[in-house]
Amino acid sequence: MASSLSRSPAEAYAAAQRRGRYPQLARFAGEASFEFDDFQLRGCEALEDGHGVLVCAPTGAGKTVVGEFAVHLALAEGRKCFYTTPIKALSNQKYHDLVERYGDDAVGLLTGDTAINGNAQVVVMTTEVLRNMLYAGSSTINDLGYVVLDEIHYLADRFRGAVWEEVILHLPEHIRVVGLSATVSNAEEFGEWLVAVRGDTAVVVDEHRPVPLWQHMLVGNRMLDLFAGEHGNEAKINPSLLRRVEDTARMHAPAGLRGPRGRRGQPPRGPRFRPPSRVDVVERLDRAGLLPAIVFIFSRAGCDAAVGQCVRSGLRLNTPEEIAEIRRIIHEHTADLPEGDLGVLGYWEWREGLEQGIAAHHAGLLPAFKETVEELFVRGLVKVVFATETLALGINMPARTVVLERLVKYNGEAHVDLTPGEYTQLTGRAGRRGIDVEGHAVVVWQPGVDPKQVAGLASTRTYPLRSSFRPGYNMAINLVSQFGAEEARELLEQSFAQFQADRSVVGVARRIERNKEALRGYAEAVTGDFDEMLEYVELRKKISEREKVLARQNSAARRAETAESLERLRKGDVISVPQGRRAGLAVVVDPGLDPVREPRPVVVTEDRWSGPLSVADFSSPVERLGRLRLPKHVELRSPKTRRDIASSLRETGISRPKRERRRSGANEDGELAALRRALRQHPAHGLAEREANLRWVERYQRLAAETAQLERKVAATTHSLARAFDRIRALLAERGYLGDGTDDTDRITEHGRWLARLYSESDLLAAECLRHDVWTGLTPPELAAVVSTLVYEARRDSAAEPRLPSGGVPEAWQETVRLWTDLADDERRHRLDRTREPDAGFAWPVYRWARGESLEKVLTTAEANGQELSAGDFVRWSRQVIDLLDQIRDVLGKDHPVGGAAAKAVRALRRGVVAAGET
Repeated sequence: MASSLSRSPAEAYAAAQRRGRYPQLARFAGEASFEFDDFQLRGCEALEDGHGVLVCAPTGAGKTVVGEFAVHLALAEGRKCFYTTPIKALSNQKYHDLVERYGDDAVGLLTGDTAINGNAQVVVMTTEVLRNMLYAGSSTINDLGYVVLDEIHYLADRFRGAVWEEVILHLPEHIRVVGLSATVSNAEEFGEWLVAVRGDTAVVVDEHRPVPLWQHMLVGNRMLDLFAGEHGNEAKINPSLLRRVEDTARMHAPAGLRGPRGRRGQPPRGPRFRPPSRVDVVERLDRAGLLPAIVFIFSRAGCDAAVGQCVRSGLRLNTPEEIAEIRRIIHEHTADLPEGDLGVLGYWEWREGLEQGIAAHHAGLLPAFKETVEELFVRGLVKVVFATETLALGINMPARTVVLERLVKYNGEAHVDLTPGEYTQLTGRAGRRGIDVEGHAVVVWQPGVDPKQVAGLASTRTYPLRSSFRPGYNMAINLVSQFGAEEARELLEQSFAQFQADRSVVGVARRIERNKEALRGYAEAVTGDFDEMLEYVELRKKISEREKVLARQNSAARRAETAESLERLRKGDVISVPQGRRAGLAVVVDPGLDPVREPRPVVVTEDRWSGPLSVADFSSPVERLGRLRLPKHVELRSPKTRRDIASSLRETGISRPKRERRRSGANEDGELAALRRALRQHPAHGLAEREANLRWVERYQRLAAETAQLERKVAATTHSLARAFDRIRALLAERGYLGDGTDDTDRITEHGRWLARLYSESDLLAAECLRHDVWTGLTPPELAAVVSTLVYEARRDSAAEPRLPSGGVPEAWQETVRLWTDLADDERRHRLDRTREPDAGFAWPVYRWARGESLEKVLTTAEANGQELSAGDFVRWSRQVIDLLDQIRDVLGKDHPVGGAAAKAVRALRRGVVAAGET
């Protein structure tokens, strides 16, 4: 703990008391090389007091100390601790940290494709592995005392977030959960839910960054503070920055202007603005002592291009001694890579960049390359990393400085502005605890970037955690298997998603209560019999509605009759235009008949106007008043022709007819007449205060309608997850996964047991393919190709048509798609989210790899087919195919034709770069 020399007597006394009350914490803190912050102490004390704990703190604040204390407690108590993380890279990193502290025997690792010492007292794993253990009823859970859920805010993740809630809900009550989260604005709400479902849970929130963060903007070649004030953290924007941006914008033409004068002949505004090059930015940071830095570029190709630019410029950031150490670490991480693949992997160019202190980091990088970059950066041997935003969500790679090239990123569908939460997540990496006195965030200015926008991103502190939990097929079948339908529904009602949904209608429910109170007041304000007044209002409403119906019918009939009368007109017919500016006599010079639309006869009027008329110009059917002899060809553009026709029209002596009032059908309608009689005979009709009472009743009805709408909203929100679960059960029963031919949908069929062990985004489709034998008879490479269609998803729409291997693949693919189509139809009917359509974009590469071809052939052929597939992507997708094949093998067994082919396919795929780094 803190040195006694730096403490007052009172502080020393308090520390002694704390040591006496928390002996395990005192022992744990005594082994640390730094003094614990207050929030770390509070989190650890809650654990030693026997509580669960949720710790929310900024990136780099050191919240993992509380998770590591749970490991310490488990070892001290002779119990197990599972330390879970959202990604394999973070699991690997935490495993190595704990092994270094507690030794190989005490610590294990389980990440799906890696299994080391799985029965150890402390096991690091991905969250999905723990979820699968809970569903399988694994004995490994025995003697489990603590579960650390690192990065617990991942439960907001659209695709994987449900896993965290499943784990929290399924863990036995006696297990203490340690949730470690980034700072979220609704931590208390999340904590209340944890208390509701797991019992006593302490919530520890700390928004203080241990390393202060300075915000800057790089405008041209000058870097200025974003905020004014001595510490650069006041809300006021730096006036010098605003002037610099204004001057720079005035001196340079916007990017869209071309030519010496710009648009519309305006005077030139100087050369087009060019932001500093990436080499200039790095050199500027190096001179200012702001390296190491992470430069976020929201494009894989942009990251790779940036490394190339820096390497070609001759930029060197490492000493000869550092280069020697870099080569040693590179060898450690890449020794398993086949030498023949190094060229196609871009190994030599990658190594050259690392030796110069420069690297890229993105999802398309080979895992061995990514892990090397991570270790070198943490050791200070790589000074600049150009990264996509995936780095911000992953492993621990803090820097002195974070640079944002742009404030816009592509989200897979469109280019969108960064949110305040994303900005904070990215810049939160700046400032290494125990190394840097302060961190720095730098936004590179471009035309159109307003410092006020950057200030808004940097100062906003509202990042609510929203649950993405939704029941799926595998989840539903496992819930029914373990708990039965009714208990499963109750469990879903306890989810954070339902907790938030119910809270969202609390205000609505209060409004409903206030409305009901107002309704009672309106009813009491009516003198006389309230029900009779309601009846009277309903009668008036029915009369009004009937009158409107009759008016519409009358109008439609009148329009039809008028259109029909216009169709009968011929050239030379004299008619009367009853209304509007053209009122008076007119002669038809062209009937204007159209096979599709209503007729639009062209006429000449008495005042020499010529043009088309329509149904809208007549309030009743048109009558022919006479005829006028016209020449065969009438040239209406000639004023003389129009004058002559108008003169002839006036000389005919035909006069305009008197307008007749058209009788409404309302007076002839029996239903309307009966309603009017009932109204006159109603007891309320003759009341002296009738109209005053009616106003109260009408208010009552409007408020009652609003209240009913609010009640429908509440009903749709409450129990929404349980209702979705019921719809899933209905579909599974229809398809033979529940029920076993009986009405008992708590019974799991044989195919249901298959589905319970298939953990995939397309779990039910995979089960359907196995059930209908559409993959039977495929060779191992063919099976790998077809199975890949259920896991692969192209990064963006590609013009290239996916290429399928020959043999049995085309037919199996067509059958797979047919099953998906049928399933999608059923999902639509049951109002469920649709299973993602199979994607054959990876079938050909994975088939060739499973067939034993070289990596170079696989990747070059993919590129020749117009497919964007990096080595890192290839390894990642191959491992996901292996994961699903492993599940198929486990479900069916090696003796089954498809299970055996799956086992052989896994062996064929797990080689070379795909196997490198796996244990």
